[in-house]
Amino acid sequence: MSEIKLVFTGSSGAGKTTAITAISEIPVINTDVRATDLTTTQRKSKTTVAMDYGELTLEDGQKLRLYGTPGQQRFDYMWKILIKGALGLIILVDNSGPDPIGDLARYIDNFRGFIADTGAVIGISRMDISPEPALQRYYDYLNERGIQLPIFPVDARSRDNIVMLIHALVAMLEYG
Repeated sequence: MSEIKLVFTGSSGAGKTTAITAISEIPVINTDVRATDLTTTQRKSKTTVAMDYGELTLEDGQKLRLYGTPGQQRFDYMWKILIKGALGLIILVDNSGPDPIGDLARYIDNFRGFIADTGAVIGISRMDISPEPALQRYYDYLNERGIQLPIFPVDARSRDNIVMLIHALVAMLEYG
């Protein structure tokens, strides 16, 4: 049985822990603690400080090891640790946040080398709460930077949506 490591990253409150919980076949291991900063004003009483971890066994017996990074920039040292050995990256952005395009920019910049060496897909969450910016604004931003990555609107609670992101990432890596 082979193992594949995937990493979920993105803005605080975008749904990384929720996405991993939606698909993990084991209880998710997380390092959530009471939020003591601006996160508390962003609809979250707890925040991830090290990582989330879950697992999913595919039909062919391969095991997906699912890691979620902390969303806050001050924990970026964990980002570097968690991407080591990963097959690819799933970036989640909270569309209802104060600057979702800026959030995407931060993760694109911080993971630029890793994305160039592997690949990434982008999931835009909470579009039901805030339909703006529209997906086209994200594509425009990436095009201005010369980056082509798939972007999907997602509900992080939906197993089907998260599986779709994983399938898109795997297809991108296989055929990209």
